Amino acid sequence: MSQPSDPQVSPTELTAQVTKGRFKRVLGVPSLVLFGLVYMVPLTAFTTYGIVTEVTGGRVPAAYVITLVAMIFTARSYARMSIAYPYAGSAYMYTQQSFGGAIGFLAGWALLLDYLFLPMINYLIIGLYMNSTFPAVPNWVWVIASILLVTVLNVIGIISVARTNTVIIAVQTVFILVFIVFAIGAATGNGADPLAPFTGDGSVEGFLPLLSGAAILCLSFLGFDSVSTLAEEAKDARRTVPRAIMIVTVLAGLVFILLTYLAQISYPSNEFESADTASIEVVASLAGPWLSALFISGFIAGGLGSALTSQASVSRILFAMGRDGVLPRNVFGRLSTRFGTPVPAILIVSVVSLFALVFDLLTLSNMISFGALIAFSVVNLSVIKHYFVDRGERSGGQVFNNLVLPLIGFGLTVWLWTSLTGTSFLIGLSWLAVGFILLLIVTRFFSRPTPTLDLAE
Repeated sequence: MSQPSDPQVSPTELTAQVTKGRFKRVLGVPSLVLFGLVYMVPLTAFTTYGIVTEVTGGRVPAAYVITLVAMIFTARSYARMSIAYPYAGSAYMYTQQSFGGAIGFLAGWALLLDYLFLPMINYLIIGLYMNSTFPAVPNWVWVIASILLVTVLNVIGIISVARTNTVIIAVQTVFILVFIVFAIGAATGNGADPLAPFTGDGSVEGFLPLLSGAAILCLSFLGFDSVSTLAEEAKDARRTVPRAIMIVTVLAGLVFILLTYLAQISYPSNEFESADTASIEVVASLAGPWLSALFISGFIAGGLGSALTSQASVSRILFAMGRDGVLPRNVFGRLSTRFGTPVPAILIVSVVSLFALVFDLLTLSNMISFGALIAFSVVNLSVIKHYFVDRGERSGGQVFNNLVLPLIGFGLTVWLWTSLTGTSFLIGLSWLAVGFILLLIVTRFFSRPTPTLDLAE
């Protein structure tokens, strides 16, 4: 097991110096599931609805089925690694312990592209929607107000986050239930073909367009992995965290399939004024402005919830990297003795989130996609390295469990990479280059080992 970078400091002394407090183990499966669902935002199914409708020829639910199957393999790998290493840090921790500190650091650095910029994109969306509703108030006011609210809730502690998640899910659930009722009513009235969302409208034929749509929809699932970052705040983490990861993935996938299915049978058309805002046209066609207002309210609540949970996740990854010494311990590796939260990391994420005032949605989306898919890939490989190679679990069904299934997950993730734009690769590889330079500095050009967490403590 790797040792702390300073050989003169014992694990016990390191813990006392670095953490200055402990996470509170207060979260059970329901709270973890709520956290994951809020992070993913159930209404995110409407974000790319118009685009995927056009790409697939009216087969969005069918494309979601393909994406769900692909994501289940990776979610399973996260669940298995959370059993092996029930610690904060997610893909960073799993890769570090499986492949060593250097590769683990680069995986964690890539993961920051997902987690560090996801709060930012939510703040940007909140500003845009609120400004469209209240044009007299500029975007930046809503962005800064949202950052302040989310930061305070995260500093207070994970219990406040869990309670807020319940309210946010409740708001979105109200809209979903109302939408289901009106969508069924509209579908009954227009005599829509109940199989059309799976057979298509004839505008686009073949299986390849479905795969293209599925690649776009994989962004809807970013967030099931966030549950693993709360391993040190979960009760009986080796049992609750893997269960929550799988429940979140499957439940969110089923919600996405249901919502897009109802949207397509209630509004059987792929012609929109704007594909980017097609969901607003669908909702408005069902019940007019009041349902649109409820939809926007639910969408903003979802944005706040996703910002809240993503800031909580990335602050814990930064804490894990600070505790290990790959980031400055005195800044990132400390917990508040009063709140039991990584306050310095939370505040730094809030400052970075202010870039929402200058970035655009496309750039942020590219950053997030690249980082998430790297994390998904290395976690699938970590299962093979930990269980199949290191532990030698290769007898009978273990080959299928520890080699075949994670290889399928890895292959599907690599396939999803093929859908990324050249811009996303440029940004992502540039980010990795910065991380590699930082790694050279930390290790003094690899003349000393990369600091890692000593799990014996």
